[in-house]
Amino acid sequence: MNDISMDASNATEVIERDVVIVGAGPVGLFAVFELGLLDLSTALIDILDKPGGQCAELYPEKPIYDIPGYPIITGDGLVEKLIEQIKPFNPTFHLNRMVETLDREADGRFRLTTDAGDVFIAKVVVIAAGGGSFQPKRPPVPGIEAYEGSSVHYSVRRIEAFRDQDLLIVGGGDSALDWTLNLQPLAKSLTLVHRREEFRAAPDSVNKMRALLDAGKIDFRMGQVSGLKGEGGELSGATIKAKDGSETDVSCTRMLPFFGLTMKLGPVAEWGLNLEQNLIPVNTENFETSEPGIFAIGDINTYPGKLKLILCGFHEAALMSQAAARIVDPDKRIVFQYTTSSSSLQKKLGVA
Repeated sequence: MNDISMDASNATEVIERDVVIVGAGPVGLFAVFELGLLDLSTALIDILDKPGGQCAELYPEKPIYDIPGYPIITGDGLVEKLIEQIKPFNPTFHLNRMVETLDREADGRFRLTTDAGDVFIAKVVVIAAGGGSFQPKRPPVPGIEAYEGSSVHYSVRRIEAFRDQDLLIVGGGDSALDWTLNLQPLAKSLTLVHRREEFRAAPDSVNKMRALLDAGKIDFRMGQVSGLKGEGGELSGATIKAKDGSETDVSCTRMLPFFGLTMKLGPVAEWGLNLEQNLIPVNTENFETSEPGIFAIGDINTYPGKLKLILCGFHEAALMSQAAARIVDPDKRIVFQYTTSSSSLQKKLGVA
């Protein structure tokens, strides 16, 4: 994944691409491949901090059995293969971002803006956002809103932001354990809080965390965060409530709660796409929405006979790409080719 361009944008730059894909899950990733075969440039926007969507965030190690050619493959494994497959087309990934506005310009192209201040211009927009955008669940801690964005963070955008901090990590899943292991070497102190002694994370991560605990390099408190202390949005401590009702205070200047994700359609609901029960209706010829030039593929769309399967999303991406190419360059003659026999396609893939 290091060979893929990540977060290439900044708040002052206008990023122009043939196609902007909203959502970097498996279907969005495969759309890059199909669009790339037709010489269309792409940028992907996703609210998560890494590509892969549900596969990467919800079940990275869970086996998947219905991907053609793979009797069994994990969510992470599938994402890795898809990213390897699209490297020849040099897509750019713009992560930790949510698309806030989508408007049509006078010249017919679309203008998208994100909550990070990015501006994208494209002739085609592809919505591949699964069931919507993933948003972190806020823990039920009174007054936590006052610390969000300054001392309380639901994802790690910059590891250096946690250097020399008294860090409190809350949760018992893969994200909590992964960041415990990754941030411990640079944190001033690190306390892990979970409501029970058992963890839902990968066994290897749990073993490594317990080794740090045995070595006195981290602290562990069993219970739940019941209160926060600090002024002006800057944390100074937290109160941990145990199962027996007793409370103890711990010092912390940064808090990372990992309570899972919730699915929200977000701003997509305001884009005038004639939603049906929070899904986007499309035609089955090319999976275009009610708005010309905007397509929806994967779990976020609906049509008669729809099956919410990854392989169905791949099929939708292939048909969408043919239609997108005609929008981007209406005068260009599209010749259907097979990758197995076309030397020009093989050259694009770097296998000729």
